[in-house]
Amino acid sequence: MEPTTFIMFGATGDLAKRKIYPALYNLYVDGKLPQAFTLFGLGRREWTDESFRINVEQSLHQFSRRGAKDAESVKAFVRAFRYSVLDIGREDDYRKLLKLVEGRENELSIPSNRLFYLSVGPEYFETIAANIQASGLGSANGWKRLVIEKPFGHDLRSARDLNRKLSQAFAEEEIYRIDHYLGKPVVQRMESLQQTNPVMQALWTNRYISNVQITALESVGVEERAGYYDHVGAVRDMFQNHMLQLLMMTAIHLPHDSSSEKVRFKKKKVMESLELVQKEDVGASVIRGQYSEGSIQGKPVVGYASEPGIAPSSMNDTFIAARLLIDNNDWRGVPFYIRTGKRMKEKSTKIVVEFKEPVKQPWMKIEEGIEPNLLVIEIGPEESITLQINTKEPGPNGGRFKPIRIDLQAGQADSPEAYENLIGDALNGDSTFFAHWDEVELSWQWVQPILDAFEENLVPLLPYEAGTYGPAASDALLAKDGNHWWFDAKPEPKSEVNEGERYAYNANH
Repeated sequence: MEPTTFIMFGATGDLAKRKIYPALYNLYVDGKLPQAFTLFGLGRREWTDESFRINVEQSLHQFSRRGAKDAESVKAFVRAFRYSVLDIGREDDYRKLLKLVEGRENELSIPSNRLFYLSVGPEYFETIAANIQASGLGSANGWKRLVIEKPFGHDLRSARDLNRKLSQAFAEEEIYRIDHYLGKPVVQRMESLQQTNPVMQALWTNRYISNVQITALESVGVEERAGYYDHVGAVRDMFQNHMLQLLMMTAIHLPHDSSSEKVRFKKKKVMESLELVQKEDVGASVIRGQYSEGSIQGKPVVGYASEPGIAPSSMNDTFIAARLLIDNNDWRGVPFYIRTGKRMKEKSTKIVVEFKEPVKQPWMKIEEGIEPNLLVIEIGPEESITLQINTKEPGPNGGRFKPIRIDLQAGQADSPEAYENLIGDALNGDSTFFAHWDEVELSWQWVQPILDAFEENLVPLLPYEAGTYGPAASDALLAKDGNHWWFDAKPEPKSEVNEGERYAYNANH
């Protein structure tokens, strides 16, 4: 790997402690960090290099999936960490930082490959990018990359404005927009699911698929995020980014030799084919909800409007369900249902692909009540890819139909976390699983009429009891097409399935 200087804005923040430092440490343990690697942490706290390293060590012990049990490994890892006090708005602080960075690069005799990670609020992105350019930090003899976290704008106009300003300091190929759902191992395996399975690739069309359901349920409420969440809601916090990215990943058809450019092109074509909904028609295909008081796992919880920091009159959405159509040859006529919400009955993120029932022939006798064939992609909290297909039991009169489940990809006990995958890709210059500007802009274009309709209260804000699966209107949205949400499509535990009914196949081989 190429020598890299990692410049971390927001180095004392919660995201850095919980996700970024543990991810970097696990990459280090796995031999996936450059040998010549230095991290400069930036913040307003008056820390020294040593106090910064102590705090990084504490974060590893608290949040690393490996537990940071090897003291020598931890000490060797944090020796690469430096700290510099920086006020985001002061250009002089950037010039001071430049001298420190250049001094370290000269000490190691390495090129000026610099990765800037902005673990700060989006309101600071423009200022940081401009000061990086003005100070000379970004004018290096080597490559530069900018990693930013969502949200990428608040609406279509602000997203375009942010992109225009970032583009003054960084080219599009230098900007890495993190969507941590794209870093989840099972989502990344979806690419190989098609590429290495010709049968699955052949089935991936409207000829064989009835509908696709993409669900992300959270049992938690707003927690400490009330100030932020009440200005964004489910549509901005989850739908515009995570959910539409999962839709793109599900709908694309990838050849075996797909490059990052090919993946981006395919995702863009999906978004361009997504049928736009006019503001006046949003209510026919979008359900909007807000949780009321209820119970989660037997414990009473308050409604959203009674949460600390939330105004009693708040009209913010905590649930959204939508019916989407992709107007292209592969998916025309197949509804995609997306649903996400807080204070739901369970925490679960999954994609369910429901296959069409076979055309009945005069000689066929199909039992009533039999479930269709399903492909279930469990993204969280457990990870798996399972194909549920129907077969007949042996016996008199041909026996009865029953489902068997084929594990296409079982979850791995020591699977890397999303940030490990994404930070590793950014260090390697692989942008496959990052959000390209074209995707972000097209996503905002699709969502903007929904935001406008919500703003004008053209879509009712339906209450739903905490601890349920959302408003009843969400079920009715699917029922109009003769479908229903697959709540219990999760594969049965192995102990409950006979050995002769389960066949394991690794999708990566």
